Amino acid sequence: MRFSVTAISYHDTINDLQGLDWSDAGPFARPEWFALLEKGGLKPVLATARLDEEGITLPLRRGKHGLEALTNWYAFTWSDLRTRGTVGASLLQDLAADLARITHRVTLTKVPEEQDTLLRLSRAFRSARWLVIEEPCDTNHVLEVAGRSFAEYLAARPGHLRTTLKRKGKKVDVTLSTHLDAADWAAYEDIYAASWKPEEGNPDLLRAFAQGESDAGRFRFAIARKDGEPVAAQFWTVDGDTAYIHKLAHRRGEDRLSPGTTLTAALFERVIDIDGVAHVDFGTGDDPYKRDWMEKVRTRWKLTCLRPANPRNWSVMARHVLRKLVQVASDG
Repeated sequence: MRFSVTAISYHDTINDLQGLDWSDAGPFARPEWFALLEKGGLKPVLATARLDEEGITLPLRRGKHGLEALTNWYAFTWSDLRTRGTVGASLLQDLAADLARITHRVTLTKVPEEQDTLLRLSRAFRSARWLVIEEPCDTNHVLEVAGRSFAEYLAARPGHLRTTLKRKGKKVDVTLSTHLDAADWAAYEDIYAASWKPEEGNPDLLRAFAQGESDAGRFRFAIARKDGEPVAAQFWTVDGDTAYIHKLAHRRGEDRLSPGTTLTAALFERVIDIDGVAHVDFGTGDDPYKRDWMEKVRTRWKLTCLRPANPRNWSVMARHVLRKLVQVASDG
């Protein structure tokens, strides 16, 4: 009788993961995304478990306190890479157990609740005798289209938003595109630099991501012009049944035109009525204006996985226990 044994391995480049049929779980959970992060200067630690044709990888990097999620500010979420089909829970548990050989702490941020990602990761590490601390780390605003047309969706928006669109929707000229154009992208970068937004983290990486999405047919872009001059731009993607809102900016001083509101409405109409999406994801952050467009709020989680016997984790564990005691006392 022959028994299969889980094979655990660690890699420092995404190229080593070729040969497995990875599932396509959205823009931030496919090998191409992690390859961009690697090319952008992050050094991966790709913890991988394989059993026959099944495989699972935790894309990690070395941090100040052990291993942490391989991610950056552009990503809405972080999750594991899994091969298509069913991957047994024991595979992830085996991987979590082996990680104890090489680190005392694993910190995972931007972990989503949906698709049981949070539950799967928490269970696997706890089963492998890690102490797991779950904490909210960010907010995600999302829309469930629920079969509505754009007109039906817009009718349910707040009155002040509909009034703004009615009064100012014709003050700018809007162009929509599904392929990245060098001149349009240069206009976006110029608008972003002149906007209220903080300095762009890694514009080369973002452009490379946009180009890849364009090549794959997922790119959605809108630019607003006043008297021929670009004043606002937005970058979205449509991935499966979900539209993702990645970037939006307008020139400082053009608020009177509300060009961002006009662009957002134009892209909502495109993705709902033409692309037929079921969900629209406004990324992370609890900006007040997102509530005008979205109807549901989800939590993004931070998992701090600790080896209890390691002295380097004791101060973190003590603070966690103290917080729990204070919470119990306040609840009482």
